[in-house]
Amino acid sequence: MFDAPYYAALGLSSIHEKVLSGRRLSFDDGLALFNCPDITAVGALALHARRRLHGDAAFYVVNRQINYTNVCVNGCTFCAFRRDEDEEPGAFRLSKEDILQRLRAARQSSLHLDELHIVGGCHPKLRLAWFEDVLRTVRGLYPDLPLKAFTPVEIEHFARLEGISSQEVLQRLQAAGLVMMPGGGAEIFDEKLRPQICPHKADAAAWLRISGEAHALGIKTNCTMLFGHLENYAQRVDHLCRLREQQDKSGGFTCFIPLPFLTENSRLKLPEERLGPQSGLDRLRTVAVSRLMLDNIPHIKAYWIMMGPKLAQTALWYGADDLDGTIVEERIGHMAGAESSQGMTITELENMIRQSGFRPVRRNAVFETMPPDAPGERKPAEARP
Repeated sequence: MFDAPYYAALGLSSIHEKVLSGRRLSFDDGLALFNCPDITAVGALALHARRRLHGDAAFYVVNRQINYTNVCVNGCTFCAFRRDEDEEPGAFRLSKEDILQRLRAARQSSLHLDELHIVGGCHPKLRLAWFEDVLRTVRGLYPDLPLKAFTPVEIEHFARLEGISSQEVLQRLQAAGLVMMPGGGAEIFDEKLRPQICPHKADAAAWLRISGEAHALGIKTNCTMLFGHLENYAQRVDHLCRLREQQDKSGGFTCFIPLPFLTENSRLKLPEERLGPQSGLDRLRTVAVSRLMLDNIPHIKAYWIMMGPKLAQTALWYGADDLDGTIVEERIGHMAGAESSQGMTITELENMIRQSGFRPVRRNAVFETMPPDAPGERKPAEARP
């Protein structure tokens, strides 16, 4: 880390002292970090905070992601994934057998999964009972496979369709096998900006409330922020402060994922200066500020699908400690313009981490460290049904 006089020259003297002593940063501190001209100084502070929490460990998960539909009632202006039900080409909806077949294929290939990640659009006709059936069937076939599924936005959608509370939706899904929820749909919480990018989606209050309800039931969740569209730095910091406040109340956020907005296939009209690929430096700065502001959320993810593998490696030096995982198949980011591959092997992920100067640690969906003798990649000849 740079010395105290250097941070004083940048106007970050009090922030430097707070980080060294482990004290909470304020809204104004977060804004100052976003506006600091030296991104390496911000990164050094974030690396200090990251190492205090995790040392040289960098986490990954052996997972399979399944996007069950891109048909969605929300119509968010930024979303390149969403389609109308009868839209051609491109609209899709997986059947239960489609989901099971994808899972069987992953299980029969080279991967011993530690997480199944299910997420999709808010389909107008898929009822809660269908999802309960999918989860129960998967749990029956693979009782040791942790099920991570459904964002707070999907939960609110199910509640509206069924005419029941979001808490009842969560209880029913938990009974069917849900143990973890992804953090999508948070986007940006600012009430003036949100109607411009996702006017029909669950608002900030609903997203935070449902997350808190999940935490009260013992369901851990992730949380996210979509950045690099119409928002400004103050709106980013406000978003981080609201997540931190909710975590103080309910304590169930396990990981924060800053999601860079991919502009290539979006319908959202952006200012001229934000057209084209997101700035790599802005992505690294956002990771770093997130680590420093979110002192009560244990993990920060550099999602390699949307950041790209090389920048995700660099982000490990800017506060991130998790890269996500093998994934196998991902549609949301790729339909938005992600140029990364669809999946990675365990060997590739571990090499990414080692080459970055960190120690790979395999985890499961709820961030429990897997034992050293956990099954890894198998040779195809050893595959079993």
